[in-house]
Amino acid sequence: MASQFELNWEIDQLSSGLLIKDFLKKEEISRTALTDIKFKGGSILVNDEEVNVRYKLHTGDGLKVIFPPEIPSEGVKGEDIPLSILYEDEFILVVNKPAKMNTIPSREHPEGSLANALVGYYNHTGIQATSHIVTRLDRDTSGIVLIAKHRHVHHLFSQMQQQGKVKRTYEAFAGGLLEKDNSTIIEPIGRKEDSIIEREVRIDGQYACTHYHVIQRYSAFTHLELRLETGRTHQIRVHMSFVGHPLLGDDLYGGDTSFISRQALHCKKIQFLHPFTKEEMTFLASLPEDMNSIIKAGQLK
Repeated sequence: MASQFELNWEIDQLSSGLLIKDFLKKEEISRTALTDIKFKGGSILVNDEEVNVRYKLHTGDGLKVIFPPEIPSEGVKGEDIPLSILYEDEFILVVNKPAKMNTIPSREHPEGSLANALVGYYNHTGIQATSHIVTRLDRDTSGIVLIAKHRHVHHLFSQMQQQGKVKRTYEAFAGGLLEKDNSTIIEPIGRKEDSIIEREVRIDGQYACTHYHVIQRYSAFTHLELRLETGRTHQIRVHMSFVGHPLLGDDLYGGDTSFISRQALHCKKIQFLHPFTKEEMTFLASLPEDMNSIIKAGQLK
């Protein structure tokens, strides 16, 4: 039987005298999570004895919080799809997603998504969780995806994202030659009125900021490194199209499709502070072959 997610602390002098509810608030466990622990099959133990949130902690107490079991979404069935795992511990997974794979199922692609693969992996390895994908990528964007193994871990990462503490770096190929070696695009992005999928720069859109650095210029395109300050849908694709340099392969936003059959965009690096160990973590994923072939084509011209 799969074990339930739990957190453990040994109480130090700084936390001695705190009520459990105040200590857990300091540890960023939400009120909703505490309600679920109380009513949906979780428990709080001090020195292996069950207590309530009004218990006053003392130095040396061993506090354990057992979260209720997670029920995988019925809408996402597990599938036996190989995962390219870059890192895994009891809290997180970091994977390298290939292009042509949805992050979550869609109407057009109800199967074969990263979420389906995760549920299948969890079923196989006995992890009691549903899919909590922290950093999503478009179907045709390849690269690193960060996954939380529990909703509380996802909650912590969501707060970190709002504070700009989960940093992603991308590589891309944009049509034409960009003049500046380094620049920043700050333009608001919103949904295009006549499209469910397409976004555009519009005055009533959400603030969006993209930094880019030129890696190499070729005769017909530019190899870029990009870093996002915000995470709007299609942000890099929309911003590069807006400045007149749509990504190669991006037919939705006017990109040249003669070099590659999908947008030439890859999340190559992610950096964050581990929410529990507090270790600075960095993961890298090299360019896939279809994007490497663009470099080879550019060198031949």
